[in-house]
Amino acid sequence: MTLATLTLGQRPQGRTALRADWVLAHDPGGPRLLRNAEVVIDGARILHAGGRFPGEVARRIDLGPVLLSPGFVDLDALSDLDTTLLAIDHQPGWAKGRVWPQSYIDRGPYEMYGPEELAFQKKFAFAQLLLNGITTAAPIASLFYRAWGETAAEFDAAAQAALDLGLRVYLGPGYRAGGMVCTAPGVLAPVLDEARGLAGLADAAAWVARWQGAGDGLVQGLFAPDRVETCTESLLRQTCAMAEDLGVPVRLHMAQGAMEREAMALQHGCTAPAWLARLGLLSPRLIAPHATHATAEDLALYAQHGVSVVHCPLVSGRFGGVLDSFGKLRAAGVNIAMGTDTAPPDMLLNLSVGLILARVAERRPDAVSSAQMWEAATLGGARALGREDLGRIAPGARADLAVFDLSDTHMAPAIDPITTLIAGASGRVTRAVFVDGRLSMRDGQVAGLDLPAARAQAQAQFDGLVAKYPDRTWGHPPVAEIFPPSFPMEDCHA
Repeated sequence: MTLATLTLGQRPQGRTALRADWVLAHDPGGPRLLRNAEVVIDGARILHAGGRFPGEVARRIDLGPVLLSPGFVDLDALSDLDTTLLAIDHQPGWAKGRVWPQSYIDRGPYEMYGPEELAFQKKFAFAQLLLNGITTAAPIASLFYRAWGETAAEFDAAAQAALDLGLRVYLGPGYRAGGMVCTAPGVLAPVLDEARGLAGLADAAAWVARWQGAGDGLVQGLFAPDRVETCTESLLRQTCAMAEDLGVPVRLHMAQGAMEREAMALQHGCTAPAWLARLGLLSPRLIAPHATHATAEDLALYAQHGVSVVHCPLVSGRFGGVLDSFGKLRAAGVNIAMGTDTAPPDMLLNLSVGLILARVAERRPDAVSSAQMWEAATLGGARALGREDLGRIAPGARADLAVFDLSDTHMAPAIDPITTLIAGASGRVTRAVFVDGRLSMRDGQVAGLDLPAARAQAQAQFDGLVAKYPDRTWGHPPVAEIFPPSFPMEDCHA
């Protein structure tokens, strides 16, 4: 039998045995590569991983020359249409719509997408995650183009989209107590509205309480205060207290850029991790992207308090940032999880870039191994979430699996499957994904979404957003001036 005999978007009835040339399984000693092995799914969980299963099964499927791996855990997974792509070649941010100008604040920030557009972009982004072997995601979206924060209504739609597509998610509306405003060319200043931030927290808490555990646990809650420099002490204290009461994680972006470090030094006289340590808010419940601007003292605080770092090497590297370093964090005992934080959400590409940057940072080829990068994308994310049933293929674990095609012409010659896939650096070889035992993606298709049509809709929606950039850019220049083409452009009307 083949994967084509299974119904896309459904969990197979009865035990299903998946045979693969390579299986990345897990035993008490850690991950193990098994050759010519079999994994048996029984409902939402894994029953067996190893040699041929001696018990009764409803079907056997031979996947052939593939790696059957735990699905990736992406703890900074994009859930909108990526506006950071506009910044790759267009700097500085204050002149390119990345920070609101005072004139835009004076007129009143407004939503640049309607409710249906906000719902659509999340569903489209979730499908992209599945296409790249990501089975668990903690979504993130930019607040630069929002009126202020995210809404409970759009996250109702997001949770339903995750259930429809079959993606495991940790969700919660993003909120903040302030933001950075451009008051003159190159001059940035924080503008705070703590009452608005606390109202956003209350809405987020109500949303988490309502959705926690939905879909037999496929939807879990998450508190997602925005970047640390947009948060007040009261907002963070109440966030951590509510997260403790509800038993959910907190994700807070910090130690990630020069603007943040300057704002924190101005407001608190120290770095963001040092400020949170002073407040007593560092804990294993805290998940902290990106740490590219963390000091040695900051990283020591993370290790001391059990904070997990979410490493997003591709998006950081695009803007000159690098984790200093992957190897040092591991040696210090800091748990490292992975995030993609850009489009496309290609985890294999991120693992390849992460491997390269880690070796460049330490100027030695043994600074990190392919296996360590893969562990961060699976077990590291599971540890950050406190989930022993994710990130591994072992009896009793959740049946969250990714099938990577090693016979693809771009993956030749193939050597060790982990090294081959990271060197190949392309999630396009992801053949199938199971989430909670359900076949959520097969051969580039997901259930309930016409991806070619959705791609065209996404482009039209993004083009509409870009057309509004003059409203929220200092001096209100035209789009052609904000985002000039790479080379002089001429329309030949052919």
